[in-house]
Amino acid sequence: MKTRIAGFSLLELMIAVAVVAILAAVAYPSYTDYIRRGNRAAAQSLLQDLGQRQQQFFTQRRSFASTLDDLGVTVPADVERTYTVTVAAAAGTPPTFTLTASPKAGTVQASDPVLTLDSTGAKAPAGVW
Repeated sequence: MKTRIAGFSLLELMIAVAVVAILAAVAYPSYTDYIRRGNRAAAQSLLQDLGQRQQQFFTQRRSFASTLDDLGVTVPADVERTYTVTVAAAAGTPPTFTLTASPKAGTVQASDPVLTLDSTGAKAPAGVW
């Protein structure tokens, strides 16, 4: 009697590898898009929080803070990893501020636009807020 050795043939293994490769090719772009949107939402949330803190700062000191340190805020690690957050305050009548989250090069956010929030509550760019 002949005994047959159980196992996979090379053809069966190559078909399995091809199926996994096709699934990965479809899933990976969706995954990176999901990560990009999550990072963007974290940055938008931080900008909105900073905007509220600026308003509180203004009611106490009659001017806007010009740095994150003045607001007593540190940028969370998940936002700092992918965005550079800046504060620009301008004295005048009325005083104004602009909060900016610029995506860092070399990260998954590199292709995202710069997010801004100003003292009037205007958010830019409108398509991503």
